Amino acid sequence: MFVVGCDSPPSAESPLPAVARVLLRTPLSVASVVSSFIALHPRAHDLWVSAASNAGESDVIALLDAGAARVVLDASSELFPSLPYDRIVARFSTADDLAVDAFKPAVNAIIVPADLSSADFLSSIAAIKEICKRKNMGLIVEDVSNGILSSDVVASLDKMGLDIILQERKTNLSTLSEYLFVCLVSDRADGLVATAIVDEQRVCLGVAYSSAMSLAHAIENKVGAYYSRSRNGLWIKGLTSGAVQALERIDRDCDSDCLQFTVRQAAPGFCHLNTRTCFGPDSGLTALQSTLQLRKENAPKGSYTAKLFDDSKLLHAKIREEADELCAATTRDDIAWETADLFYFSLAKCVANGVGLNEIEAHLEKRAKKVTRRPGNAKPGYIEKDSSSQAAAAASVPPVQGSPVLDIKMKVYDSTALSSSERSSLLLRPILNLSEISARVAPIIESVRTTGDAALIALTSKFDGVQLSSTVVRAPFSSESMRLDPRVKAAIDSAFENIKMFHAAQVNAGTLTVETMPGVVCSRFSRPIERVGLYVPGGTAILPSTTLMLGVPAMVAGCKEIVIASPPRRDGTPVPEVVYVASKIGASAIVLAGGAQAIAAMAFGTESVPKVDKIVGPGNQYVTAAKMQLQNDTKAMISIDMPAGPSELLVGVIADNDANPAYVVSDLLSQAEHGTDSQVILVAIAPTPTFVAAIQRELQAQGEALPRRDIVRVSISKSYIITVPDISSALEFSNLYAPEHLILHIEEPATVLPRIQNAGSVFVGPWSPESCGDYASGTNHTLPTYGYARMYSGVNTDTFVKWITSQEVSRDGLDAGGLGDVVLTLAEVEGLEAHRNALVCGLNEINFPFKMVYTIVVHLYAKDDPECIAKLHNKLVEASAVYSKDKETISWFVMQDHIDKRAFTIVERYEQESSQQYHLGNPYWQTFDPYVIPLLDRPMDLRRFNELEGEVPV
Repeated sequence: MFVVGCDSPPSAESPLPAVARVLLRTPLSVASVVSSFIALHPRAHDLWVSAASNAGESDVIALLDAGAARVVLDASSELFPSLPYDRIVARFSTADDLAVDAFKPAVNAIIVPADLSSADFLSSIAAIKEICKRKNMGLIVEDVSNGILSSDVVASLDKMGLDIILQERKTNLSTLSEYLFVCLVSDRADGLVATAIVDEQRVCLGVAYSSAMSLAHAIENKVGAYYSRSRNGLWIKGLTSGAVQALERIDRDCDSDCLQFTVRQAAPGFCHLNTRTCFGPDSGLTALQSTLQLRKENAPKGSYTAKLFDDSKLLHAKIREEADELCAATTRDDIAWETADLFYFSLAKCVANGVGLNEIEAHLEKRAKKVTRRPGNAKPGYIEKDSSSQAAAAASVPPVQGSPVLDIKMKVYDSTALSSSERSSLLLRPILNLSEISARVAPIIESVRTTGDAALIALTSKFDGVQLSSTVVRAPFSSESMRLDPRVKAAIDSAFENIKMFHAAQVNAGTLTVETMPGVVCSRFSRPIERVGLYVPGGTAILPSTTLMLGVPAMVAGCKEIVIASPPRRDGTPVPEVVYVASKIGASAIVLAGGAQAIAAMAFGTESVPKVDKIVGPGNQYVTAAKMQLQNDTKAMISIDMPAGPSELLVGVIADNDANPAYVVSDLLSQAEHGTDSQVILVAIAPTPTFVAAIQRELQAQGEALPRRDIVRVSISKSYIITVPDISSALEFSNLYAPEHLILHIEEPATVLPRIQNAGSVFVGPWSPESCGDYASGTNHTLPTYGYARMYSGVNTDTFVKWITSQEVSRDGLDAGGLGDVVLTLAEVEGLEAHRNALVCGLNEINFPFKMVYTIVVHLYAKDDPECIAKLHNKLVEASAVYSKDKETISWFVMQDHIDKRAFTIVERYEQESSQQYHLGNPYWQTFDPYVIPLLDRPMDLRRFNELEGEVPV
């Protein structure tokens, strides 16, 4: 056992009391401190208190009555004989075996200090341990060393059966979890420790395993965290389902080979089958409490259940009635019956006021620790009260009618009564962030990347329970593998044609061409993505419709290779409906795998699975996490369509009863049945109470009739109805929520389409149920969820194409059109010299400075020699054929009758600025090559030369 010595009580947020007993070192004589600690940590380990040196017998009794499990007194105290010995601990100032042996009072245990970092501390403690054993009292060793205790020392003391008081300043949650784990015993090769999970009433919810890592996470975060053998890593209960656990306390059994986690379990419960326990539905008082809480939230207005919670006089009358009837009962059966009635109405009183069983039991446990006993009497007026009159008065109260343990009902919120924070919370999805799921997905991705088909086969066996002989089925697919009922085949064919027609109309085969400046032509054209992977979920439903929704647009777009991944059936074969659609769309292969492993296989490629360039398709959180990870993995080099996750729905409904409740509810349930992590919302516009009641009745009736009602029961519990005053408010809420599906059950629904900003797909009017879009109307049902409709579109033909742009700039466009100057200026601003030079080379060729060449050469060489000038003229004329310059312009340059000094000044300045030297003294120029480009060492900055020409005065 660990005891942590603290100078002050731990805060309400501290997990410390959940793991170890707390000893308040600061001497106390005030019982209120103990009471406050118990209130903050009702399920904590025992609280030990050091009594003040001047504390009297009444002070110690008050501490015990307040809930202190043990009170620590100095060994020299004279109070021991008058106190309950089993609740008192004596503290010694030194580890002196003679002093301990001479100690006479009977106590529960003694505390001795020890330097646990010294090499011989065990030998010094051994003698005291034998004395305590002989005197039938416990021995607790208080660490007074300066360093942090090693795990080996803690384990050694624990094996000796010694309890340890740790110093708070040296003990953080990480070291405490480490100490606890080293004291555990495991008979498993992997070192995992069996862990029983119980609720606050010690009802066992299920069994799991703990590792050092999971134990540390649980303690540090006060959550139910365990080690998952199937996932080979950390499992935080409720992270994805919402059925979270708040950790209240950790205990170990007598042999230290099993842990017990006491938790507060959120609905629907611990089991993956959505029951509160893994051993079936809950029972007893905990089940009654859950039932009453649900009835309080969902009781129809005016019902007897609602009256019990709303009318305190009626409830109090029932409690008194049942108490009197219990008093009048005589037989065993009657006593049990009336006690059950009294429990029911007493617990109804508690639920009505937000009091839980855990608080009741905390008071019972606190009373069990009281030393002072109640006087054996009753309040005046109760002993002689006439029970018969009470029974007669209660005869007119009707009995409580039964109802299902968990009704299929939606919570109702009034938008006008919500604060801004409450309204914002309703816009949040029930799905938590992907960080934890990503940690689970990462090793799956790496396994597939490194071992390929072997990992795919192993993971399919692990997660799907299917042993594959082959990971891929390649086209052409056998007729046997797609044998279908003719009705099913005809339905698929019809849906195929509708989807094909709508998506073919989206194809844009033309080229967009725009002349942005004279001589500058830009264009855009599309090309199909060559290799695409389509993920078709399996699991709880067969989804040939998803194969159509992904495959038809890919086919229409012209993708050369289409690969489908979908979990296999139990016999290792693909679903026939999926194979049939795969054949129609021209798929090359079907990968027999689901989940993150299928996504990784298509992203990297394996020995049998072709690598693709883009992956599209919906899936659970693991599929979504894998897609998002891999699109950022440069080794995979893929893109994805969108982070499409569990389905959701938003429905707008008017309040004048023109909307048919049956139609509305059928739309809600069509999405709620997808999975327990789905969410549906009904936005009701100024609804009457009758309309809302009709919706709730339809939910119960239609939901209970569904084969997937257990899934619906959970998803509906996360869903809600929000009432709004008008259509504008409804659309405002819808646009903020950005639903995957938006169904309009309102008058003239088409008129509000221009006001819809964020939605995956809209279903207009009562004759456009969401199911039409799911299967066969022609639109696509793979849509953005989680609110991603704010920035993503659903799957469409463009999902499977990429757009390429081109630009063609003519000689005149670069020069006369002005594009060259624009680019030069921006390249200068950004300091990218190579970009700038790329333009300078072209512009210099176009605008070769014939006048400057003539000026330099004539001024330095020809001077007034007419024969040389004529020769230069002829050479420049020849050059004009190469550089496409106007011959008359060149002649004009040549025929100038004089060379002024201004031109030479310009050349000199340019030379000084740019450090470019004109090698005009080279013999090369004695012959004057007509291709005059080699005049300069590097491309000339024509723009700067022209600026200088403007700066030098004429």
